[in-house]
Amino acid sequence: KDFRLWLTSKPTDKFPLGVLQRSLKVVTEPPNGLKLNLRQSYSKITEEVLADCRHPAFRPLVYVLGFFHAVVQERRKYGKVGWNVPYDFNETDFRISLALINTYLGKAIAGGGAAEEAIPWATLRYLIGEAMYGGRVSDSYDRRVLTTYLEEYLGDFLFDEFQPFHFFVGRDGSTINVPPPGPREVYIKSIEGLPLVQSPEVFGLHANADISYYTANTKELWGNLIDLQPRVGTAAGGLSREEFVA
Repeated sequence: KDFRLWLTSKPTDKFPLGVLQRSLKVVTEPPNGLKLNLRQSYSKITEEVLADCRHPAFRPLVYVLGFFHAVVQERRKYGKVGWNVPYDFNETDFRISLALINTYLGKAIAGGGAAEEAIPWATLRYLIGEAMYGGRVSDSYDRRVLTTYLEEYLGDFLFDEFQPFHFFVGRDGSTINVPPPGPREVYIKSIEGLPLVQSPEVFGLHANADISYYTANTKELWGNLIDLQPRVGTAAGGLSREEFVA
């Protein structure tokens, strides 16, 4: 019961290095799964945040940004199949990108004109894909994948009434869509309706990508179990390492 707890949200040079090396570090990892990732993003978005911008496209674009944020994070768990280099996309990227969308849509509606025509799609794709999320990407092929996502997710086609936009269309006919403009509860309901486990095809990967993911997870699990075994020798007649784990 004798311990000290140090909570911090940013790097500091005031903390003794020796104490830090002997401490137990606890960090927040992104949730595993598209649904849980979207749920976490919207847990910090209030109705006041959504009402801050009067542009009719703002609320759907917040959902699109949340979906994009979840996808780029989910691809990381597939190793080299997802990204050539693992990138630490985090909430800061999402928050600043959300502020960029708010700012530019606010300027667009202040300038007048049709709502869809006034949206600076090229500017948003560049700032989000090249500056914010793309600022972490060092591999040229990964950057191509990132910008392709934004080309597919940001555009006037999001509001095409004759050919509705879908993030994903499954082989069984199931779809993932952008909810219609409405209060925060509309988007929460859409998120809760998503399946807990998604196919890699939702992220633009082959369905067999799950094989490498589960194989790597299984190896890691058994490696951790082996590391938990005692390192001392046993007397004659004692349990073997394999029997101890079992």
